[in-house]
Amino acid sequence: ITLAHRHSRHWCCQALLRWRHGCRHGWRTLRHGRDGTHGRRWFEKIVVGSVALGEHLRVQFENEVTIRYQIQEMLRIEKIFEQEGIQAEIDAYSPLVPDGQNWKATMLLEYPDVSDRRRELIRLVGIEDHMFVQVEDHALVYAKANEDLVLENPNKTSSVHFLRFELTPTMVAAVKAGAQVVLGCDHKNLETRLSLDAQTLANLAFDLH
Repeated sequence: ITLAHRHSRHWCCQALLRWRHGCRHGWRTLRHGRDGTHGRRWFEKIVVGSVALGEHLRVQFENEVTIRYQIQEMLRIEKIFEQEGIQAEIDAYSPLVPDGQNWKATMLLEYPDVSDRRRELIRLVGIEDHMFVQVEDHALVYAKANEDLVLENPNKTSSVHFLRFELTPTMVAAVKAGAQVVLGCDHKNLETRLSLDAQTLANLAFDLH
């Protein structure tokens, strides 16, 4: 991997998705911690925006804290200590932070069994384009998915996707005023919707301005 490629936004999106998907330096380290307790405390603090839509679909809303932790992990893993390298990582990951008018999230399809996963990823092709949020009685906002990532296989979906939900100013104001928000999916093979709980809503509202 060249320096230019490593620091491109495409590569950073891929790195974030691999990290989110449970790589050795990602979810497992963060969730369990090396001492069995510290990691759980960090996990609970950072992934308060993690929403399960049934047994196999999870959406993790990102914010400045989650992305900062990812940057720190990449600096540690790749042993980057020089100022130029640190700034390059910050610049590359910054677009993954919500800008105050949108929510950004990582979507995971979780099938532990390899055969089940292979079958379902074929059945769920295109699911990333069927993810939506709805602020009370406003129109559905469908995710803009994987904006600068190229699908490796058009005949099946990936188990991890990067989503952006772009809100109107009216929706932003409603959320900050306490409006209810629904997260859902209307793919023909996986239809589900869930009203977000008060804690998740509070954190999402905090990221809007």
